[in-house]
Parts: sequence; structure tokens; C-alpha cells
Amino acid sequence: MKKIIATLVVLVLTFSATAQKKTAGYYSYKTECLGVELDGSQTLKAWGNGRNRADAVEQAKKNAMRDVIFKGIREGKQECNQKPLIFEVNAEEKYEDYFNAFFADGGEYKNYVSLRDERIGDKINRDRKKMKESVTNGLVVRILRAELKAKLIADNIIKQ
Repeated sequence: MKKIIATLVVLVLTFSATAQKKTAGYYSYKTECLGVELDGSQTLKAWGNGRNRADAVEQAKKNAMRDVIFKGIREGKQECNQKPLIFEVNAEEKYEDYFNAFFADGGEYKNYVSLRDERIGDKINRDRKKMKESVTNGLVVRILRAELKAKLIADNIIKQ
């Protein structure tokens, strides 16, 4: 009887470990604050997923920008402005055409995100998780929050 129970325990542990490995690739990473500059910009660690490294890097930039605009930054150092730029409920859906153009490949978002805080060693050894169909990359980005806020005010997305 003890052998049967021991065998069942081993089988359950083996299958649960296998299942966990398969789902680990689909973990969603959160954008975290690394610091705030005196010009009002925020330095963030952002994650992106794509077919290759270039797609993952672009997605990480967009994810960081989207978090600053709609969610606010809650992870990492507390010195980041945790409040989102837009407080309006369902603003992303309300201004869908605007934000689809803003976040399009090569869109306006590129004017408000920078990789200048990423060191050369970080570029070579970026946090990278590779799965069969996609790559997840983590990188350090700087979001020009003050300039982004001025743009959203000028475009009548947020009220001053």
C-alpha cells in the first residue's frame, strides 16, 4: 500500500512540474520604476513579447508608454509618479482612433521614449526569455512624461 501511495505522489509531482514549465513562458511581466529624472522623465524596466528580438523591444517600448498613460507605474521604486496621465474611465476605447495611430509602428510614441539609459552591456545581455514561437525581452527605457503630457493636452485628450 505504501509503495502505491509513494508511486502516486511521485507521478503527481512529476506531472505538476511538467505543466508548470509549459505555462511559465506565458508569464506577464510588469513595468517597474527604476528612477525619476529632474526633467520629469521616468526610467522604467519594461518587457515586450514578439516574434524576434526587434519586435519584442518595440513592444516593450509600447507597453511602458501604455502603462504610463493608462495604468500608472506601481512596481519598483516609489519615487515614480504612480498616477496615470489619463484618469478618464475607458479613455483608451473612447480615443481609440487617436491611440491606434499613436501606437502604430513608427508612430508618435517613439518621440516620447528613449533607450539612452540602457548601458552597452545591457544591450548585449538584455533580459531575454525565449520560447518556441516568440521572444520576451526586458529593457531599460526612459519615458519623457512631461513632454507626453503636454502632447496629450495639446491634442485635447486630457484637460489641463
